Amino acid sequence: MQMSQYHYLPMAPGFFAILVVIFIGVLILQSLRFAYVSLGIGSGTALLLLLGSLVGSIFNIPILQLPPERVMSDQIVDFFGMQYEVPVVSHWQGTVIAVNVGGAIIPALLSLYLLYKRDLWLKGTFATAIVALVLHWLANPVPGLGIAVPVFVPVVTTAAVALALSRRDAAPLAYIAGSLGTLIGADLTNLDKVRGLGAPVASIGGAGTFDGIFLTSILAVLIANLYAGPRQLQLG
Repeated sequence: MQMSQYHYLPMAPGFFAILVVIFIGVLILQSLRFAYVSLGIGSGTALLLLLGSLVGSIFNIPILQLPPERVMSDQIVDFFGMQYEVPVVSHWQGTVIAVNVGGAIIPALLSLYLLYKRDLWLKGTFATAIVALVLHWLANPVPGLGIAVPVFVPVVTTAAVALALSRRDAAPLAYIAGSLGTLIGADLTNLDKVRGLGAPVASIGGAGTFDGIFLTSILAVLIANLYAGPRQLQLG
C-alpha cells in the first residue's frame, strides 16, 4: 500500500464541506456575539441585536424619491472585491432614498445608548468626527448602487482612533465611531452625489454601506479588543 493511500477524507466530500461551513458559521456568530458582549451588553441582548441587524438589513424605509431618471435593474455591481445586487425594477422611476433598518437605525440607536450609558459624549463625538472625515474622503459614487465604501481601511482607522482615545473604552468607542462616523461621512454627507447614478434605491446604511456601517463597527470592536487588554465582560 502506498503512503498516499493512508491520507483521505474520513467522510463524503459533500458532507465534509457542510461541516466546514457550519463550523465557520458558528465561529463567525461567536465572534459577532463577543463583539456585542464586549460593549457591556448582556449575552441575550447581544444575540437579539445581532439577529435584528442581520434580519433588519433586508428592510428599507423609503423617505424620499428623486425626480425620474434612467435606472439600472437586475445587475451585479462589483466594488472593492465585494458584489452587490441591484434590485429588479418593474417600471421606470427615480431613485428612492431609504433608510436601512439593520444597517442604519439599529447601529445608530445602539451608538446613542452607548454614548449615554458610558458617558462618552466628548470622546465619542471626536472619534466620530475623525472617522466621518476619513469615510467622506473614501466614499465612492457607484452607478446602480449609490454610495459605497471599502471595508478594511475604515475598520483599521476606526480601531486606531478608538484605541488612541481610550484603552478602557476602546470597544464602545470603536462601535460608536464605526457606526455614526460611517453613517455621517459615507451616507449623509454624500446624498447630493446620488442623483444620476441610476440606482433604483439609495439605501442609507444598506447595500454598500451596510457592510460599511455594520462591518466597520463590528470589526473595529474586535480589533480594539485585541489591543485594549483584558477586562471584565458582562455575560449575563
